[in-house]
Parts: sequence; C-alpha cells; structure tokens
Amino acid sequence: MKLAPASLSMLEREYRRVGFYLILPALIGLVLFRLYPIIASFFISFTDWNVFGGGEWVGLENYFEIFSSKEGRLILLNTLLFAVIYVPGIFFIGLALALALNSGFRGAAGMRALYFLPYITSTVAITLTWRWIFSTRFGLLNNLLLEFGLNNPPAWLGDPTWSLYTVVFVAVWRDSGFYMILFLAGLQTVDQQLVDSARVDGANRWEVFRHVTLPLLAPTSFFVILIAMVRSTQTFEITYALTGGGPNQSSTTLSFYIYQNAFIHFDMGYAAALAYVLCIVVGGLTLVHHQLRGKWSYV
Repeated sequence: MKLAPASLSMLEREYRRVGFYLILPALIGLVLFRLYPIIASFFISFTDWNVFGGGEWVGLENYFEIFSSKEGRLILLNTLLFAVIYVPGIFFIGLALALALNSGFRGAAGMRALYFLPYITSTVAITLTWRWIFSTRFGLLNNLLLEFGLNNPPAWLGDPTWSLYTVVFVAVWRDSGFYMILFLAGLQTVDQQLVDSARVDGANRWEVFRHVTLPLLAPTSFFVILIAMVRSTQTFEITYALTGGGPNQSSTTLSFYIYQNAFIHFDMGYAAALAYVLCIVVGGLTLVHHQLRGKWSYV
C-alpha cells in the first residue's frame, strides 16, 4: 500500500518535529555553555571588568597591554620558546620510538605500553615525582651530579634560566608515548611491498626510510605537528604543579597566565583578551599547517 504524497509530507514533518525536540536540550546546552561564553568573553575583553566591580569600556587597551608590557612580552616569548622546543622534541622522539617498536620483536608490546603509561597517568602525580627529582637540595638528579663531582648543580625549578626548560622536558617525557602511538598507527598504513621493492633495488635502511617510509607518513606527520602545536600552547597542569609559573614568571606560558589573571588577580577583562590572543595564535598555526600540508604532503 502506497501513501499519498500529502501523507508522506505530514509524516516527514512529524519526524522532523520529533527530531528537533530530541536535539533541543543539546542545542540549549551548546548555546548556554559554549556560544554565550564565547560572545560574552569577547565583549568582556574590551572592558576592565573584574569580579569586584568595574566593567568600563577600555577598547583595545587590554590587547595593547599584552604586547607593550614587559610581563606580557615575556609570557609570549615563553610560549613561543616552549613550542619551539616541544614540537620538534615530541615529533622526533615519538617517531624514533615508533620506528624502534614497529619491528615486532619479542617484548615490543610491553615496551609500547610502558612508554604510553605516563600519558594516561595522573599529570599531577608524575609532576610531583619529577618535582622531587629536580629538587635543589634533596633531588635525585642533583645528588647524582654531586656524586660525579659537580659541586654547584643548577636549581632546576628555582632558577629562571632553567625553569622553563625543565617544564618542557617533563611535558615531552609525558606526551612522547601518545605521539608514538600516532606514528605506530601511521606506520601500519605503509605498503610493505614498496619497502620490499626498495630493498630489492639495493636501498639501505636510511634510504628506505627517507624515500619510502617518511613520504608515506606525511599525513600522520602533519597531524602530529598540528596536535603538538596546539598542545604546546595549552600546557597548564605541569606548570602549575612543577613551578607555579615561577620564579618571576620565567616558566609561565599563555594558558597559565590566563589562569593567573582570571582566578588569582580576578582581572577578567585582561584574561579574556589573553584568551582571544591565544585563539588567534592557535588559529594562525592551524592555517599555516594546512597551507604547508597542501604543498608538502605526498599523498
């Protein structure tokens, strides 16, 4: 029995109405908890509003302060330096681990799990462990350096020269296993016949990697770079638990600086401006990534 066109139309409208009612709670939540905060924080970034009062329109003053103040420039420089070290470090270490553990030797599965374990462990727990290791007076690392004859080992967490590098080191150590898994997944897509053909033609391991494996890993590599760039601007827990952003803001990056201004100094206008600067930075990095991917991707 065939339904008349009018009946089909009524039935379709009823289905659409039911579907709309089903997604309405999610839409309300999206508007209240995503869209509204984005719009509200944008307008707040042009004011001097804080939780104790204020709210006067200051225009672009908050944005100018980020780039004109000494502290603001330091935070931006710290964020850039963090990314410059973190992204290449995580890329090469993750790729090296994946290549080493892709051969399928006995115990490889256990080694993969071992390297991935820090990523799924509580960040605060592993950071406190590293805080003890890097402790100036009682830390394992400085005690080892003293045993090897270095009488004045660095204050890894208390010296502005070393604090940011220490935070980056712990971040790379924690995240390496995650990027190793991404590269291992990418290596499974490499056509083994191409690898075997290259070896038959006389290519050594380096030549196979350079001319076969690496080009075929281009999509995975660009994805890893994108994720690493975004994560490098969002590091918070490690900074909070390891150094608290100190000493003298030497290890503070943009994401942690937003937290300081919003929830310690309660300067919501300035914090909102910082958040939008961070969004612009991440968006710019993403755009550059896609442009380079279009030029250099082999597949």
